Amino acid sequence: MVKATPKKKSSTPFYGLILIALVVGGAALWYSVRGKAPEPITLAANTPLPAAAGQLRGKPDAPVTILEFADFECPACANYALLQEPDIIKRLVEPGLANLRFYDFPVTELHPNTMVAHLAAACAADQGKFWEMHDELLTGQYDWHVQKTTEPRRVIDTYAQKLGLDVAAYDSCMSTRKHLAQIEANRQEGVTRGVGSTPTIIVNNKVYPGGLTYDQLKQIVDSTIKAMPAGATVPAGDTAKTVPATDTGKK
Repeated sequence: MVKATPKKKSSTPFYGLILIALVVGGAALWYSVRGKAPEPITLAANTPLPAAAGQLRGKPDAPVTILEFADFECPACANYALLQEPDIIKRLVEPGLANLRFYDFPVTELHPNTMVAHLAAACAADQGKFWEMHDELLTGQYDWHVQKTTEPRRVIDTYAQKLGLDVAAYDSCMSTRKHLAQIEANRQEGVTRGVGSTPTIIVNNKVYPGGLTYDQLKQIVDSTIKAMPAGATVPAGDTAKTVPATDTGKK
């Protein structure tokens, strides 16, 4: 008589239990980290907003204005600032072929620490150090982003000291959230212009999600300047609101 081979017990339930434990444990860890996060920095309802005002880099009367809408905690914005902007600034902005205007576009739903960074940059701007703080925030993003800390000011405040800011004035500016309405006005400007992600570049009223490389911007700047008639008045600052998309910037 042949004995029946015992049926091998399935290990599927065992591995299923492990998977469930990992998922539950991971979720618990995620919620515990989220629980430690500070309260979102939001503007009181019905707060009147000022006019949008980006931070200008370069000559106000440059023939072309490059608008950048960015989020300081956005990794793609940091990459753009580190990889593309040095050439853009050195080869387009500094020679006076174009200027660059930065607008706040914090995406707080994805980047809980970003509003602290935007406030810090605005407070640094009060002391003439916006671009220096801009560079510190983006270069050091991995030291203060939400995956690293839920108290970004502990890191960001060291940048204020490093830049030689009046720390008492900076602290007061940060504590009162002095520029929160301005940051929201800048963000709303982006929404109005069709910005849906960061970084977004706008030139001649055309929207370029993800930004433009130096080479792409150089082509646009060159063609815009070439199309301007001899002796044409150079538009000052940001005219993208009123200049049609097909216009070359001439008046």
